[in-house]
Amino acid sequence: MAPKVLYVGLGNIGRGMAKNIAEKAQLDSPLLLFNRTTQRATDLSAKIAQNKSEVAKSLDSAVAQVDVIFLCLANDKAVTETVDALAKLDLTGKVVAECSTIHPDTTTAVAETLTAKGADFVACPVFGAPAMADSGNLVSVPAGPKSSVDRIRPYLEGVSSRAVIDMSGEPYHKALQLKLVGNTFVLNMVEQIAEGHVLAEKVGLGTQHVHKFLELLLPGIFPAYSMRMLTGDYWKREEPLFHVDLARKDAGHALRLAKDNGCEMQNVMTGDKHLAAVQKKNPKFGDIVGIYGVVREEAGLPFENDV
Repeated sequence: MAPKVLYVGLGNIGRGMAKNIAEKAQLDSPLLLFNRTTQRATDLSAKIAQNKSEVAKSLDSAVAQVDVIFLCLANDKAVTETVDALAKLDLTGKVVAECSTIHPDTTTAVAETLTAKGADFVACPVFGAPAMADSGNLVSVPAGPKSSVDRIRPYLEGVSSRAVIDMSGEPYHKALQLKLVGNTFVLNMVEQIAEGHVLAEKVGLGTQHVHKFLELLLPGIFPAYSMRMLTGDYWKREEPLFHVDLARKDAGHALRLAKDNGCEMQNVMTGDKHLAAVQKKNPKFGDIVGIYGVVREEAGLPFENDV
């Protein structure tokens, strides 16, 4: 009999992961969905194939029914609070896969808390934008004992993810170190595309030529972020794809990690400075791509591009 599964946390990435697990994994019973805002779980369940998901009435009742628990939450505080709640329950024989982007020290702490209660634990951050989560094209990074990682493999490659960077046998915190380093590449990419487009506009080259360059030489996420800038998505969008608060959280973790280990990340410092400006300008709906608007303003252009 296939394990029963619970998914906790239904943000932009979590919704896509949960839907793919519900519809693609070999489950004998509906995927249980739990979110502190119940309506979010209800809305997602309505979009999942019939009889493939069920909204959990409470975390306690849901945990009692399942063998596998996925967590994908916004920040370290939310993860710690949820883990503290889980630690009050019977976790014997269950496996918890923690997919949030948090500080490596937080991962180590929650692993100690959960394994002390008899649970297996896997640190499993994921790379990819919401659209990649929706289409099952994330890249998962599971770390921890191989026996624990093996328990969640059926929900990764070919289900929620297109590929796995397998760190089974490695300490939990290494998966989060990779996740934070990887996210600095994303921040630096957004910063560089923004600066390149602004320079192209200022000198009269035109942003479309830069975009074509990205399409031809750097296909993949470079053109996708470029298009979000050029179409004005960064200032028109109501619900951010990568909220500025989360982007700053990730940058802060990376900068702290660098400082604690005797190095600097000057590019990340620049990106974080621009993220802070986006956060101030649009605290509720600010998106990482708003960096483009900030760089435009620094060059004497309007925050909003003319599209």
